[in-house]
Amino acid sequence: MATAVVTTTTAARAATTTEPGASRGGVDGDPAAAASYDQGVALERRTILVVEDEQTIRDPLAAALSREGFGVEIAATAEEALELAARMDPDLILLDLMLPDGSGYDVCREVRRTAETPVIMLTARGEETDRIVGLELGADDYVVKPFSAREVIARVRAVLRRSEPRAASGREGGPLEVGPLRVDPERRSAELDGEPIELSRKEFELLERLMRDAGTVITREQLIEDVWDMNWFGSTKTLDVHVSSLRKKLGENPDTPRFLHTVRGVGFRFSAPGELDT
Repeated sequence: MATAVVTTTTAARAATTTEPGASRGGVDGDPAAAASYDQGVALERRTILVVEDEQTIRDPLAAALSREGFGVEIAATAEEALELAARMDPDLILLDLMLPDGSGYDVCREVRRTAETPVIMLTARGEETDRIVGLELGADDYVVKPFSAREVIARVRAVLRRSEPRAASGREGGPLEVGPLRVDPERRSAELDGEPIELSRKEFELLERLMRDAGTVITREQLIEDVWDMNWFGSTKTLDVHVSSLRKKLGENPDTPRFLHTVRGVGFRFSAPGELDT
């Protein structure tokens, strides 16, 4: 199949002749929307794959990303998205849920089979169920249409910061063990009773963060800051979704949890190793 790839030059030129936000959802293509530059992110010409079939959304968004120093490639269908993702290995994927030849959920699922590429979903659906499905499939974040270019770029930078290699973060590695649960941050692997557990990127980072301070209550705000980003401005329900999914994968009974305890009005506490021996 001949893949229709739109480069940033083409997208930027098209954006000058397109009315931003004229279709479903829409995006604010105002140049001022992407004016601020986050010095905390070393972009190094990061490449973003924008998967969106609506030209009036994707072209202003691609132009805004290009102005901020990102390289941009565009796919308009699920098939093109998978082909480009495999070939170009992008640093992040902005993924529309409603594509002409399939669902963004399916694209996310396929990408997650072979890569840990960060994914931000773009959706016209604001229902909690849709967000939960995307997050459980391994998406790192979601943006509900209509959105501004400023919001999307801020989220792109936040997700890229969180996906930086561990060596750059300065945090110590080394396996973590609580009873029959073992997490190896260097290998990004988790085992329960010797059996591997399949975790999404954020589920793994959340579990690691909780286990590093096992026995200590960690506030919701601190978990959001450490696992997502200190500038996170999405719904805190994202944390609840990941906690719920993590409990299922650990085989937890929410009423009588063995590992992950809710401290109402405060946050969460992971059982200390000694607690499981008693």
